[in-house]
Amino acid sequence: MAAVAPTDNEAKIKYVLSILMGIVNDANIPRNIRRAASEAIKYLRDASLSLGVRAANAVSALEEVSQDPNMPIHARTRIWNAITVLETIKD
Repeated sequence: MAAVAPTDNEAKIKYVLSILMGIVNDANIPRNIRRAASEAIKYLRDASLSLGVRAANAVSALEEVSQDPNMPIHARTRIWNAITVLETIKD
């Protein structure tokens, strides 16, 4: 995924959602990592919270699995990319 991350917070959320959906739909990625990506998606779609809180919750879910030794390199890179974009979202 060579796309440049957007600058608008709503656009950033959509960009990260597309990254995470790719992880969830990749059968080569271990189930626990796909589950964490699904959890992060759930947090990002929670309209009852502010964008900053949604992003922070998603980062928390992704950081838990980001050091998993069973994670394929391409998945780790995508998760780190998602975390990097999410960390720029502030309220």
